[in-house]
Amino acid sequence: MSNPQVTSAVLRRLGSALLIASALLLGGCAAFAPPRPYTTEAEALADRGEPTRRWDNGDGTTTLEYATQPYGDTCIMVQVDAGGIVLRQWDALDYKNLATVQKGMSKDEISRLLGEHRSEQTFRLSGEEVWDWNVYNDGPGIATLFNVHFKEDKVVRTSRSYVHYPDSTLFPPWGMYPYGYYPYGYPYYPPRLRPVPLRPWPRRLPPAPWN
Repeated sequence: MSNPQVTSAVLRRLGSALLIASALLLGGCAAFAPPRPYTTEAEALADRGEPTRRWDNGDGTTTLEYATQPYGDTCIMVQVDAGGIVLRQWDALDYKNLATVQKGMSKDEISRLLGEHRSEQTFRLSGEEVWDWNVYNDGPGIATLFNVHFKEDKVVRTSRSYVHYPDSTLFPPWGMYPYGYYPYGYPYYPPRLRPVPLRPWPRRLPPAPWN
């Protein structure tokens, strides 16, 4: 027969472990839960602080922009009326909103639509200026970027980039993910910042093995 005292101690430890696991699971769910909807501007300011930018919509309403670039993958927009009542709230970087980018849009329209971008780069050969946003990672890599390509300050196309693990080690000082070391210890280079080793072309080609 089993010892009642030992059985009771085992059950207590098992119960404590289950409680800890439940707390961690609930905490993780809370961390990734979507932001709760606000009812007033004062409530949004109390919860998130001053917005990244305020957009005057020209009809008496204002949109508060809460961007999280370059580390986050959301941009919460809160539209309020003149009295501070919330009329609408949405994530500017969700799939439905990203799909509304149209050819011919201006930079100002894109900024209003998607919020503050992560970085920008100009390509001389194509003549394109590219803005990118860190968005929800649905790709095979460790990060996904949504890119908007401009020519003469107008949108010409969009694209996606997937960031993968590097083939070599990381050189600082990009800091922690997504600009340095991945949480699991795998470093990677930020997009377009990977140092490419230069291999000088040999002055003389080696002799063919059949010579």
